[in-house]
Amino acid sequence: MSVQASKTNMPVVLLKDGASETKGRDAQKNNIQAAKIIAEIVSTSLGPRGMDKMLVDSLGDVTITNDGATILKEIDVQHPAAKMLVEISKTTDNEVGDGTTSVVVFAGALLEAAESLLLQNVHPTIVVDGYRKAATKARKLLDDIAEPITTSERAMFTKVAKTAMQTKLVRKNSDALAEMVVKAVMAVANKNGDTYTVDIDDIKVEKKAGGSIHDSSMITGVILDKEVVHSNMPSKIAGAKIALINAALEITKTETDAKINIQNPQQMKAFLDEENRMLKTMVDKIIASGANVVLCQKAIDDMAQHYLAKAGIMGVRRIKESDLTKISKATGARIATNLDDLFEKDLGSADLVEERKIEEDKWVFIEGCKHPKSVSLLLRGGSQRVVDEVNRSVHDAIMVVKDIMESPSVVAGGGAPETYVASRLRTWARSLEGREQIAAEKFADALEVIPLTLADNAGMDPIDTLASLRQKQLQGDKWTGIDVLKTRIANMKSSDIVEPLVVKTHIISTASEVACMILRIDDVVATAKSAGPPPGAEGGMGGGMGGMPGMGGMGGMPGMGDMGGMM
Repeated sequence: MSVQASKTNMPVVLLKDGASETKGRDAQKNNIQAAKIIAEIVSTSLGPRGMDKMLVDSLGDVTITNDGATILKEIDVQHPAAKMLVEISKTTDNEVGDGTTSVVVFAGALLEAAESLLLQNVHPTIVVDGYRKAATKARKLLDDIAEPITTSERAMFTKVAKTAMQTKLVRKNSDALAEMVVKAVMAVANKNGDTYTVDIDDIKVEKKAGGSIHDSSMITGVILDKEVVHSNMPSKIAGAKIALINAALEITKTETDAKINIQNPQQMKAFLDEENRMLKTMVDKIIASGANVVLCQKAIDDMAQHYLAKAGIMGVRRIKESDLTKISKATGARIATNLDDLFEKDLGSADLVEERKIEEDKWVFIEGCKHPKSVSLLLRGGSQRVVDEVNRSVHDAIMVVKDIMESPSVVAGGGAPETYVASRLRTWARSLEGREQIAAEKFADALEVIPLTLADNAGMDPIDTLASLRQKQLQGDKWTGIDVLKTRIANMKSSDIVEPLVVKTHIISTASEVACMILRIDDVVATAKSAGPPPGAEGGMGGGMGGMPGMGGMGGMPGMGDMGGMM
């Protein structure tokens, strides 16, 4: 029971039994501590020398990854403040794809820096104001040092995709995978005037364990994880004319219960013949359109399969609507909802439609589409865990290429922009008045946690590395960062370590927003779940003895309710 004393010293029961409240400094300390622990968990996986985490869920399924968002999603965090950090990691993954670890590490550093100010009795609101001003200035400084690129600079796109994969398990294969990713994103990009938009749903990623990472390939079309419906159908068709059908190739049952009175076998035969004739009419309409491949969203009746096979048409059924849309974009086919509306102009084209065996499954490949607005990537790897991690790495690479397609500006990687912005922020902070100045300086310190962590994970001396990095940056070399793989300070441009500007600005914005939100909390009220028996059940034997084997029903026996009090 939470009892609050009012001014007249009368105890007032405010919260129900089991509820808890943490106030003031304790609440802040608790929240900051939780956020710091979350940041510590993922900090060791930052950068190319970062380590992986093995996560085992309640069912015993294993995930091995160093992707910040995946780690935090899998560990199922309970603390409310820590959940906020998990949330920003997730939104960073959805918005910009990369930087999911950095955003959490930076948010943790901001809260740690703020904690030392709160201990010196600086009001949280002043810290929040200082942080907000510093975040705005930091974004402006990043804009100033960013280098605009043109969408024709394909080499830069490949560098950005490779940088996103440098920190992952696929580093050794990043050259081939980056080429694939850039090709795929450029194929599905839509031009609107001078700008581009990319819908990553147009890139279908299929993964299959077996082979090795370098067996991964890009298909200029769509891969369907389905097989051809009938064994007599051709399993390979060159120069395919593809019909996409959103209707069932079967006789639909009536909406209401209908009875058909059949007196003799002739009538039964006539009924079945009529059904077959209707199915044959459906297939004839498909044949008339000139299609030699039928992809159906719904079912295909056995008899319809027979007629299609006889006509030498390949059929695939029960295809997801999203896949049908992708095939439409890739082949130029129109999805027909009625067979009467199916004409030759509605058909899509592909050089080859073929059923292939991938490990133990049969999949249908639609390849060689002329101007596909939807493409597929087939990812392979030695085991399921490897393929899953390759999939996560390729997702990050697709996202960063999409980022620079849509807003073509890049900055250096390797902690270079963070160190540059931090040194400039310290100079700028002097223009602020009062305690906000200290908060802005703390913001700059927090930014440097990114290069510090990179150096630490690479086995370099963090303090010496940061000092030497600062010195180089102050000499005006904004592209100087930590080349983690060679464990030295180098020009990131010549090391080909480049990242999208939008990733860096997103990290600064979201991390500072969540840090400010957590700092403004001074009271945590946790209401308890209603535990125990329902009210009024304590006295009866049903409540007291319900747990004993064979005694569960005693409370309900007539006249036994009062005995609970006597015993």
